[in-house]
Amino acid sequence: MIAVLAGALVALVVAVVGTPWLIDRQRARGVGQQVREDGPSRHLVKAGTPTMGGVAIVLGAVAGWGVAHLHLGVSLSRGGVALAGLTVASSLIGLIDDLLKVRNRRSLGLTKAGKFSLQVAVAVGFAVAAHWWVGVPSEISVVRVGGAGVDLGSVGWIVVAVIVVVGSSNAVNLTDGLDGLAAGAGILAFGALALMAYWMFRHTSLYHVPDGLVRAVFAMALTGALTGFLWWNAPPARIFMGDVGSLGLGSALGGLALLLHVDILLVLLGGLFVVETLSVVAQVFSFRVWHRRVLRMSPIHHHFELAGWPETTVLIRFWIVAGVCTALAVGVFYADFLSRGGVR
Repeated sequence: MIAVLAGALVALVVAVVGTPWLIDRQRARGVGQQVREDGPSRHLVKAGTPTMGGVAIVLGAVAGWGVAHLHLGVSLSRGGVALAGLTVASSLIGLIDDLLKVRNRRSLGLTKAGKFSLQVAVAVGFAVAAHWWVGVPSEISVVRVGGAGVDLGSVGWIVVAVIVVVGSSNAVNLTDGLDGLAAGAGILAFGALALMAYWMFRHTSLYHVPDGLVRAVFAMALTGALTGFLWWNAPPARIFMGDVGSLGLGSALGGLALLLHVDILLVLLGGLFVVETLSVVAQVFSFRVWHRRVLRMSPIHHHFELAGWPETTVLIRFWIVAGVCTALAVGVFYADFLSRGGVR
């Protein structure tokens, strides 16, 4: 437990200290976020706000994870290395995208095809490593291997793993549209995953996750880093996380769910991210098929802004939705534990 808390604390400190350094550097160079012209008009005042704050999040998480290994005796595991590699690689894709936006002074960076191809390549690398190097079984499950799961075989599992990682990465990216929205929802999701991972570590014979402590450390380090970043990202945001943050965090969320065997439960755990993604899918489908919009604007948080809700109202209510989804997911996890004869 000391390692888990220490990792979170180190990540928190790095993010709290590193984020204002990024803010000052970008302001000195005149670097700022380019706001989409077709977005809510109230967002135009945010143009020029420093971005790429996700750099501090990722560095903080990796620092917290590293301290837990180097100074607290937590063994370095293949699962932890795979997660760190996935997070950093996905963040680099986002960093390239953010730098192109800044250089070109527009809200578009990499092409959709280019970004998607890079995401798939990283996800495939992680999935192959997770299955054949880390030793993750080819079974998708709600809570644990050996429960109500389905064995997909090696190829099938890798395909599903790629979908989970890429889908989760893009879901968090779509949610990152209001000050603090993705960061706050991410704190809840990673905090819940840290709790589940530590619980698995304490009950290894039931969950068959041999390095649950390492995964708990990584999840809690991300929670701490996001908390430190949120200090500066709370409305009105002094810095945005950018794609370097949202793509890395989303990939880490999907990767952790796969390594903890809560692949299906992730749909509930990350319920807000799912709703945000489905709102975009519904909007695009409706417009292309019926030439009508089902929402004033997608993702859905913009719909409520255009309906007259203040940004902070949307933010807090969406955090509540994320909290309810997280609580339900933890409840399902614990109910399964009790059904297997767990001790109250």
